[in-house]
Amino acid sequence: MICEAFFPTLIYAEDVKLDNKLFEKEIIEWSKKDEGVKKTNVGGWHSQTNMFEIPVFKPLVDELFKMQTLIFKEERLDRKPVMGNMWANINYKGGYNQPHLHPNSLFSGVYYVKAPDNCGRLTCNDPRPGVQCNMPTRIEGRPPPHLWREVHIEPKVGRIIMFPSWLWHAVEPNQSNDMRISVSFNFIQHGF
Repeated sequence: MICEAFFPTLIYAEDVKLDNKLFEKEIIEWSKKDEGVKKTNVGGWHSQTNMFEIPVFKPLVDELFKMQTLIFKEERLDRKPVMGNMWANINYKGGYNQPHLHPNSLFSGVYYVKAPDNCGRLTCNDPRPGVQCNMPTRIEGRPPPHLWREVHIEPKVGRIIMFPSWLWHAVEPNQSNDMRISVSFNFIQHGF
């Protein structure tokens, strides 16, 4: 039998070493001075989206560009990546992010600044609309990843995750007694 994987959805990850204690302090201070914006966040804070222009976060911006450049090469994209926007998120106990996607972008992602246990996984859903038309019964046991309808990604401090902006995703409720701090961002292709 011949079996090939067509139309895969790739989710990229990279672990980097940055000063997350500094980022945590700066983001918390920012949240005290600015009420932020309301988007998909429930029970949390979402900063303004110009974070990539703030000098203290330049080391993170540099790492995001390095990773995005590698993804552009992997996906055979012919122009340079451009940062569309970037913002900080604080999810307090019980806080979560509703299912959403990021229109007018090419790649989106998250970087974890603070991630206590049980602070809410990133959930990504199978983007193929036709696959939702039926739910066949399967052999007992855990199916292989290519049969999953959704994936749950544990947050890890210092990890960057990038995925196509059209991929539906959400953040589960923070069930810890501490805050979860992350940075989200969107990239576009130069000239668009």
